Amino acid sequence: MIDFIIDENKCITCGLCAQDCPVGIINMNPKPGIRKSREKLCLKCQHCLAICPTAAISILGKKPENSLPADGERPTYEGMTRLIKTRRSIRKYLHEDLDQNLIQELLETTAYAPTGHNYNSVHFTLIDNKEDLDLFRDKIYAAIKKAGEAKTLLPQFEFLYAIQKVWENNQVDVIFRDAPHLLIASAPKKNSSPLPDCLIALSYFELLANSHDIGTLWNGMLTWVLNDIDPDIAEQIGIPKDYTVGYGMVFGKSAVKYPRAIQSEGLSLNRVNLTKK
Repeated sequence: MIDFIIDENKCITCGLCAQDCPVGIINMNPKPGIRKSREKLCLKCQHCLAICPTAAISILGKKPENSLPADGERPTYEGMTRLIKTRRSIRKYLHEDLDQNLIQELLETTAYAPTGHNYNSVHFTLIDNKEDLDLFRDKIYAAIKKAGEAKTLLPQFEFLYAIQKVWENNQVDVIFRDAPHLLIASAPKKNSSPLPDCLIALSYFELLANSHDIGTLWNGMLTWVLNDIDPDIAEQIGIPKDYTVGYGMVFGKSAVKYPRAIQSEGLSLNRVNLTKK
């Protein structure tokens, strides 16, 4: 049941919902409706709810009055350009925890990120306190040490053993950079695009976090440990076994400030024009 409900008093039979439905299952007769036999085709995208000009459509238990209006304030093009161009990978963090409510708000907004086939099933694993992150760090470095001593590291990951030694001998944390918080995105392997879904979600999170002056760092080394060196660790922290670990990201208050953007090496662009061939 997708609970497609029309408010007869508000519906003006404009047909926008039927025209915009990605799978074309809404019929006008004269009001919009969906036959029971076609409900299983619904992508649950809620486009019908979003596009209705008179807020006449409810679906999946969602009511239009509970949706954020689209005509409010938005970031300017110049503001978004500055945010993207001045984003930096942060490798030095203050030893301060972020406000828990702010982290929750960031994640709830990130959950709006698009996913393949509209599955909306990206799973976020959050470590938001120093004690748990310290224990998790120990697990990661121990896994690298065990694999390094057993000589089971793949050639492309052998450098991690040297990084583990730096941690063991000098307490220099190259992998986590002493960041106070960690976010890992994963998604069901059976989905059509689990890895891209995770990367898109974390990209949304990063830009949103940066808009609050929160530093972030994409953590490839952690991701390799969870996927290739000791996948059992992922399950130990609550990531389902049948999920793909997309990527990890550390974040927190930056201990450094960059007064200006870098200068790009330039755009690599392949512009296709088949009509002139």
